[in-house]
Amino acid sequence: MEEMKALEELEELLETRQYTKVRQYLEELNDADIAGLMEQLQEEDMFRVFRFLPKDLAADVFSYLDVDNQQKIITSLSEKEAANIINNLMADDAADLMEEMPASVVKRLLANANSETRRDINHLLRYPEDSAGSIMTVEYVDLKDNLTVAQAIERIRKVGLDSETINICYVLDAQRKLLGTVALRYLLLSDDEEIIGDIMHENVIAINTLMDQEEVAKQFKKYDFTTMPVVDNENRLVGIITVDDIVDIMEEEATEDMEKMAAIMPSDKPYMKTSVFETYKKRIPWLLLLMVSATFTGAIIHTFENALSVYTALTFFIPMLMDTGGNAGGQASVTIIRGLSLGEITYKNVPRVLLKEIGVALLCGVTLSIANFGKLLVFDKVGVMIALVVCITLLMAVLMAMIVGCLLPIGAKRLGFDPAVMASPFITTIVDALSLLVYFQVATHMLGL
Repeated sequence: MEEMKALEELEELLETRQYTKVRQYLEELNDADIAGLMEQLQEEDMFRVFRFLPKDLAADVFSYLDVDNQQKIITSLSEKEAANIINNLMADDAADLMEEMPASVVKRLLANANSETRRDINHLLRYPEDSAGSIMTVEYVDLKDNLTVAQAIERIRKVGLDSETINICYVLDAQRKLLGTVALRYLLLSDDEEIIGDIMHENVIAINTLMDQEEVAKQFKKYDFTTMPVVDNENRLVGIITVDDIVDIMEEEATEDMEKMAAIMPSDKPYMKTSVFETYKKRIPWLLLLMVSATFTGAIIHTFENALSVYTALTFFIPMLMDTGGNAGGQASVTIIRGLSLGEITYKNVPRVLLKEIGVALLCGVTLSIANFGKLLVFDKVGVMIALVVCITLLMAVLMAMIVGCLLPIGAKRLGFDPAVMASPFITTIVDALSLLVYFQVATHMLGL
């Protein structure tokens, strides 16, 4: 409600050309709130508002805009204005922008950026995509271990404004190897003459530049840090990662897993920014694969066509058996995939996980079979033998579904695939075929077909 009111007020100021008030109004808002308002304006008004922002504030607001609007704004600016934005962005934000921009625009921006910014951006761009090196920032406070507390605080005053954070400072030797860390609060509470090497924390947990961003997020969650140092293979400090980057990564990874679990090719664009044809291309490969794999189900039904012609009542329960098995497999797979992604389940846990799922499957299967047996006799008015065939199949279908839903994601992880790929649609197709095979085999033996 407040956001709508703020938007209406800003639009009114723009419409009445009260540009001085626009500037004053914006300076009272939070950077992220300004970006949110700008993205709701017409494109022309968004450009105008951005030009009203002071240079330092403009760079901060720019970092909160989505990539599409960043590209529109940066290409609408003069070379000097664009260079000012790039120079004032944190290096990791600038590198992220460069990765999304056309090569011709990147070349122009880098040419106009100052040498230090250009060096930092190029440094980040050389790391593999989705690695710790690609998401880190190179703006941090580094100290020498022989400095006094007073000298350290003086250095923080000089370089702190250009750093991502000053809460944690990193102590390096002459070869830039990471010796330890010291928190700003300890500096403020220590005597001026104390030596950094004596008060620093030496047992530092660091991240390698090539670590996958998903694993980086797990490290932040495990240790409950807000900042972590990034080192190369020789333990030299090359950057830091802050928790605000991790929040974005967690959202990105969760979205990717959800898309894979729904049998959709992952997309790096928001839904509203994706065209119909792009969405089609992301969905159709899996739909084609699942459609082809589902032909096995039809082939099984065709094989037992004669049995169905004798006991036509068997046909009525095929959807229920397939759906229940698919749902049970889906429940198991989602639980296991989540456990794998959080590190709660490892390969050594497979026997325990399997036994647990079998136990759950038996309890669920028996409960469903008993409830279904009563329904078949009372409401569906079928014979006892057919009811037994359906209920035995139901029990076995749930058991098989949970075992498949449990083992497939773990197997995929072991082979180096994303376990989210082995989610509901894929597992449902397998379980459908197995359920039908069991159904007709049980019917054949119990009904003498």
